[in-house]
Amino acid sequence: MNNHKAIAFFSGFPDRRFTDEIARRLEKELPVRRCIVFITACPVDYQQNDEDSAGMHEMFVEYGIGFDRFCVVDARMEPADAQKWAREADCFFLMGGGVCAEQRQLMRDKGIYDIVRDSPAMVLGVSAGSMNMGRITVDWEDASEPYEGLGFADITMIGHFDYNDTYRLQFMKDASMYRPICAMEDESAIFIRDGKADIIGVIHRIDKGEIGPFTEEDVRL
Repeated sequence: MNNHKAIAFFSGFPDRRFTDEIARRLEKELPVRRCIVFITACPVDYQQNDEDSAGMHEMFVEYGIGFDRFCVVDARMEPADAQKWAREADCFFLMGGGVCAEQRQLMRDKGIYDIVRDSPAMVLGVSAGSMNMGRITVDWEDASEPYEGLGFADITMIGHFDYNDTYRLQFMKDASMYRPICAMEDESAIFIRDGKADIIGVIHRIDKGEIGPFTEEDVRL
């Protein structure tokens, strides 16, 4: 795995736009923006994938950091085409809105799992996509056992933290009995480059059911 590449974990953007601070950081981290490859967590929701990938690219365009071209990898794309796009990517964006395990399996089926992990291209993830980027993935949408993620950081991330969402909060507390949970609020981010982590927004650390602040020191690489 390339340990010097730039990585960013996101929880979500309810207003469908980056915050100004996150956009500035993306502009800095992405000086070359020829090609971005979106990877869905909903492999057969083709219309939704087309709409979501176009909408997500518009989030970059809004800040003047759009890419020359983009695609979305889902079940329609042939493995050879997915691999060609992946090798040309300056950035990967692992999308949310679906089941983590389905996104992971899609990357393996298309032969791009190792390319995403090892290429110098920046990797961004949101919601389920971010969850797949940590060392161990625990998917609250799926009753399956925890599994090994891409391993860009030794964290177990769960997004959309909200004290009012009691069902999700209880899942996070239950999962924290086995490993500390990085519980990200929407519009937060963890950026990692060259072994250094920076946090934007509000992120919590849940361990053995107790909630406290998550800091850069909690990101183990």
